[in-house]
Amino acid sequence: MRIAILLALAALAQLWGAALAKDIETKSAIVGVVVHPDAATVTREAAVDLPQGASTVVFTGVPFPLAPESLRASGEAHGALTIGAVEARATPADSKPAESPVAARLKELRAQRAEVDVTLEALKAKLAMIASYAHASPSGEGEGKSTVAVGDWSAAFDTIGAAHAKTGEEVRLATAKARELDDEIASLAGAPAPARQSGVNRSVAIVVLAEAAGPAKLTLTYQTDAARWATAYDANLDTGGKDRRPKLEFVRRALVSQRTGEDWNNIALSVSTIGARRGASAPNVLPQLVSFPVPVTPKRAVPAGAAGPAPAPTDALKLQPAREAVAEVEASAFAASYAIAGPVSVPGDGSEKSFALAVRYMEPQLSLRTAPALQPAAYLEARLVNDDEAPLLPGAVAVKRDGVFVGRTRMALVAPGDDAEFGFGADDRVKVTRVPVKRREKDSGWFGQTRTDSREFKTSVKNLHDFPVSVTVVDRIPYSENAAITVETLPQTTTPTEKQVDDKRGVMAWSFELGPGEAKDIHLAYRLKWPADREIEFITTP
Repeated sequence: MRIAILLALAALAQLWGAALAKDIETKSAIVGVVVHPDAATVTREAAVDLPQGASTVVFTGVPFPLAPESLRASGEAHGALTIGAVEARATPADSKPAESPVAARLKELRAQRAEVDVTLEALKAKLAMIASYAHASPSGEGEGKSTVAVGDWSAAFDTIGAAHAKTGEEVRLATAKARELDDEIASLAGAPAPARQSGVNRSVAIVVLAEAAGPAKLTLTYQTDAARWATAYDANLDTGGKDRRPKLEFVRRALVSQRTGEDWNNIALSVSTIGARRGASAPNVLPQLVSFPVPVTPKRAVPAGAAGPAPAPTDALKLQPAREAVAEVEASAFAASYAIAGPVSVPGDGSEKSFALAVRYMEPQLSLRTAPALQPAAYLEARLVNDDEAPLLPGAVAVKRDGVFVGRTRMALVAPGDDAEFGFGADDRVKVTRVPVKRREKDSGWFGQTRTDSREFKTSVKNLHDFPVSVTVVDRIPYSENAAITVETLPQTTTPTEKQVDDKRGVMAWSFELGPGEAKDIHLAYRLKWPADREIEFITTP
């Protein structure tokens, strides 16, 4: 036991002494990245020849935006290899960073503009001299005394005119060139500035202890907030034509972007549904006291330098550890990871890159939905069930019907086993109309103490297809949270199949089947009552 302790102490002493040893600088390459919705976990590898004993290996050229507390190192060698401390260092950036292409082009254009200014000044001076000759008197009398003989007047006129015309054309061309340069300079000057260096670079130092000299491979992982991914979907519906067997192609995509300052080239990329910066625990719920308000009294000014109240303590959120994806799709009861097929590349300028995660083909259940109070049109909807092991995350959906793009919509979270509905545009062969049947307003009582307003609407839906369709009509009546205002549904209202849609008060639905050429009418009638000395308003609520 004593010998083991002495050996361990000796190893620690060697690791401690490595901090004083000469650094072994090495360049690393990114081999894998797991992108989370709010961050990314990056894995770098470097091959290095280690001497026997303790040394410090420095990974140079590491991007600055990383979380130092997330640094983790591992490695492998032919002999025993021990990993010691891992340290993030900040090193000064190059004093003269390379000039960007935009800045170089601006410098060139401004130099050309200065040359054009010199040319224009010379041409204008030439025009002024020509004009002074033109104002001279041919006979030698007047302010500009000319000695031109009378017989040479015609030639002098032609010479002055030609010189003026030629110089004027040169002025016009130079002015046009100046305008073109001004436009290009303004365009480049207004463009977004390229990302600037922060003034410092990163390097990561890893203390190692090698049993024997030889080659080794070191691996470094860390988290960065400068990367993220979002979900997007393609929903391509084939309505089936005459056989009326619809097919839906549903593509799940990942939109990946990163601004770490370096490109990810030919890496193994995975996306995870786990939020790396969300925290590991639920927020701490504190007790809440209810009491009557205390009257506010003016406070005396606090003298300069006096200490104010101490700030309330806050609970720091714990970081959730990152996960490596080890399979094409890895799903659990709480999260999922997707390994993107093949080595991929993602630019470091923040531009989004789209990757397909999964493609499903299914026969959806089609139906039509209309909200005639807002728009007299019937929209085709397809219902699908998420039978994957992973949830469908919220995201944008690009919708096509029979190869034609019909618009975009958004999808909320759909857990495994739940269903979702997607709209695929209006169906012009289902006609929808909504008209008011009657409206009656009156004051009751001799003093007009109560006012009433009765309204009735009729919605007509007609199927112009040569096959039956399923239709759902959604409409509403007002609701009141004030006891002085009452809302009453009248008997002529067609009985709804759903009295409250999605827990929305006053919103109801009627679902039915329509055969080819068949039509159906839906009646909706209600009455409002309120005090005659008050006015009411209709407010649309979420």
